[in-house]
Amino acid sequence: MTRLNVNPTRMELKKLKARLSTAVRGHKLLKDKSDEMIRRFSVLIKENKNLREEVERELGDCLKQFAFVGGMTSRAEIEKAFSMPSVSAQADFSTQNIMSVEVPKIEVSDAAGGDLPYAYSEITSEADYSVEKIGKVIGKMLKLAEIEKAVAMLAVEIERNKRRVNALEYVMIPQLEETIGYIKSKLDENERAATTRLMKVKNMIEERKAQ
Repeated sequence: MTRLNVNPTRMELKKLKARLSTAVRGHKLLKDKSDEMIRRFSVLIKENKNLREEVERELGDCLKQFAFVGGMTSRAEIEKAFSMPSVSAQADFSTQNIMSVEVPKIEVSDAAGGDLPYAYSEITSEADYSVEKIGKVIGKMLKLAEIEKAVAMLAVEIERNKRRVNALEYVMIPQLEETIGYIKSKLDENERAATTRLMKVKNMIEERKAQ
């Protein structure tokens, strides 16, 4: 590790000790933050997995019903029947703070269903089930989008925080410690040299007095 290029003085030693103390304290805070972010990340990952499986399962059911309807009805009749939406949902978009990371938050009101956009005589009953089911899935899909975006943003911040922790732990702190050790050794060496000179001067004075 290359030490810092500083003058080996007591003033520099004091400054470097203060920097080292700040770096050690900062490293601990960042490490604690990183651990908590990873914990939150793990919780969100589990929630995301469960919700995605649920959404995919429900969407699969809807698509099966639509496929059945498509097999019993012509394409023109299907396009006509579903040309107008029958379900609407209200969503409020904001942000929430997770360990200093601003992630999106989506509040979804219950999907409101209106009259079916077709006559019962025009299309099979499986279409009713599909329309009702897809209306319930809309809110879950928006919630899934919220969680997946939060997971992606937390992953980026965890990686960034990890680089900061490693920079402090493996570069800055060792560099400061090595520089502090170098300055201490230089100061000790200068102090020994000064003591030696004083002893020589004292001996010379005593020799002159003895003559």
